[in-house]
Amino acid sequence: MTLMNRPAALALPLLVLLAACGARMRHHPDELECMERAMYFESHRSSRDGLIAVGNVVMNRVASDDFPDTVCGVVSQKNQFAPGVMTREMTGPSTALVREAALSVMHGERHPMIADAQFFHSSAYRASYNNMHYVLSTGGNAFYEKRRPEAVTQPFPLPPVEGLTGR
Repeated sequence: MTLMNRPAALALPLLVLLAACGARMRHHPDELECMERAMYFESHRSSRDGLIAVGNVVMNRVASDDFPDTVCGVVSQKNQFAPGVMTREMTGPSTALVREAALSVMHGERHPMIADAQFFHSSAYRASYNNMHYVLSTGGNAFYEKRRPEAVTQPFPLPPVEGLTGR
């Protein structure tokens, strides 16, 4: 190899190295950040109970064969959580509470009334489906299990309950 060819010979490996560095610099959220995002965009202006309940639903989905088996997989599913949940910026004073609640859920805390619920919607929304068994309303959301219509014993959102989680 002559000296003239040496820069060209080094160019390809250098481009490969730069591309690899660029790929590593792209942001890929970890499981904690994905949990924070679900809580922040679904319940950040509410209560700690609301945050924990949203996190509990995420973890119930992770444990289910019907959903992805990671927090990020669940939270990033199309049309399941708030628009932009994985891309919008999280700012403001509620981020500290969201982080604490997300860490707590990731370490095993669960809302005592969520049970097996895998779904929720705004408390103000009124669905006309007959398979929604409500287990809790908190933090501005109504949480429910999907059941066969004949197994639904609580077909309407419950009155809000707060103050059941925390230290």
